[in-house]
Amino acid sequence: MSDNASTSPSPTPLTLLGLGAMGAALARTWLAAGHPLTVWNRSPGRTAELAAAGARTASTAAEAVAASPLVVTCLLDDASVRETLAGADLTGKDLVDLTTSTPAESRARAAWANERGARFLDGGIMAVPPMIGVPEAGGYVFYSGSRELFDTHRAVLAVPAATRYAGADPGLAALQDVALLSAMTAMFAGARHAAALVADADIDRKAFGVLVADWLAAMAPATAAYAGGPAPEDPTSAAVAEAGDAALLRTAREQGVDTALLLASAGAVEGM
Repeated sequence: MSDNASTSPSPTPLTLLGLGAMGAALARTWLAAGHPLTVWNRSPGRTAELAAAGARTASTAAEAVAASPLVVTCLLDDASVRETLAGADLTGKDLVDLTTSTPAESRARAAWANERGARFLDGGIMAVPPMIGVPEAGGYVFYSGSRELFDTHRAVLAVPAATRYAGADPGLAALQDVALLSAMTAMFAGARHAAALVADADIDRKAFGVLVADWLAAMAPATAAYAGGPAPEDPTSAAVAEAGDAALLRTAREQGVDTALLLASAGAVEGM
C-alpha cells in the first residue's frame, strides 16, 4: 500500500433525512463521491433509487440518526424537522439543517439541538436541484453556527455545492438565504408583470421572453447598490426617473394590469 493510500482520510459517513428533489440530488452527489450514506424519507418509495446506488435505508428517522455521527436534514419546513427528530437521540451528533427557515427558527433550532447534546449548523441552499453536484453551475450553500463544526465537515459539505460560512449566529445563513430568495421572487414578479402587459398585443411571446431575460441580466449588476454594494454610474436625473416611473404606471393602467407591484416597488425605493 502506498503512503498516500495509507494516509488518505476515509470518506465521511453521514445520514440524510428528506428525499425530495433537493434531498435526492444531495444524496446522489454524496454517494457518487464515495461517502457511506444512510437515508430516510417519510415516503419510503423514494429510497429505492438511492438504495440501488449504495445507500443504506433506515425504516425510521431515529434509526437513521443513530447510524451516523453527521446528520443532515433537508425537509419541508422547520416544523417537519422538529417532528422528524422528536424521537431521535441527538447526543453527540453533528446536526446540519438545510431546511429553508427563518432566522428566528434557525436560532431556536440551534438551541433545541444543543439542549439535546448535539452541535448545530444551519444551512441556506442557494441552488436548485439540477445545480447540485455541478460546480460550474455556481450554486452554493450558506452555513452559520458553530465554526468548529463547519471546519470539521467542510470537505463533505462542499461535495454537493460550494460552501460559504456566514458567521457564528445560527440565523445568518437563513437571513441571507431568504433575503436573496426575496430578491428573486420580486424579479419573477416583475417578469410576470411584463408578460401581462404584452399579453393581448401582437408580439411573439417566446421572443419577448428572451428579451425579458436578457434585459434583466444586463441590469443585474446595478442591483448591488440597493444592498450596499457599489453603485453604477447613472446619468439619469431624478426628474427623468420620476417621469419614467409615471409612464410605467400609466401603461399598466392602459393595459388593464394591476399596478400593485409597481406601487410597492416605488414605495420601497422612496423609503431607502
